[in-house]
Amino acid sequence: MTGTMGPRPAFDPTLYLVVGGEAVRGRAVTDVVAAAVRGGATLVQLREKTLPDADVIASARALIALLTPLGVPLIINDRVEVAIAAGAAGVHLGQDDVHAGRARSLLGPDGIIGVSAGTAAEAATVSAGLSDYVGVGSVFPTASKADAGAAIGIAGLRALQAVLPLPVVAIGGIQAGNAAEVAAAGVAGVAVVSAICGADDPEGAARSLRQAVAAGRAAGQHAR
Repeated sequence: MTGTMGPRPAFDPTLYLVVGGEAVRGRAVTDVVAAAVRGGATLVQLREKTLPDADVIASARALIALLTPLGVPLIINDRVEVAIAAGAAGVHLGQDDVHAGRARSLLGPDGIIGVSAGTAAEAATVSAGLSDYVGVGSVFPTASKADAGAAIGIAGLRALQAVLPLPVVAIGGIQAGNAAEVAAAGVAGVAVVSAICGADDPEGAARSLRQAVAAGRAAGQHAR
């Protein structure tokens, strides 16, 4: 099966929201995502590890209807066929998911593909010809992903970023209080789950994160 997804949208991973039904505290996923985008989220990944494909497709289509007019792409975690069926912009693949080469063959050249790397060995497997960005972490300890592995810290983030051939999106335990430090490392963006999905005010949380990222980027540029 070959993807017939539309032209690859330009994507900005500055503030990358990872969202799923288990993370939003009983609220509607679309409501939390809408609030987050109002606050400054620039890219959204739907991560539903346990729902049937049909339910994920329905949720994805609702999010695409919301996000497309706003120019924000939707990425699907892991399930390439779901991404194609829903018309999503692409997929994000963990180390135990389908290989990026297989995903690229299904999506064609126009799909956005992100991959995860948390160690030097994993970073060495990343191919710039197959993927578009790399999610690196867990930077800090996190409860949002059970298999996130040990935190690598800012030093570990910098070390992996130095050897990776693609833009890096930092993930894991990032919130408004430490996002500036992460952004100062020169990453393309920060990805968060609970810092927005678990917040009483997702819009305000996203806005605080965007401000912290901007401050960190400015500080990092000044330091260089």
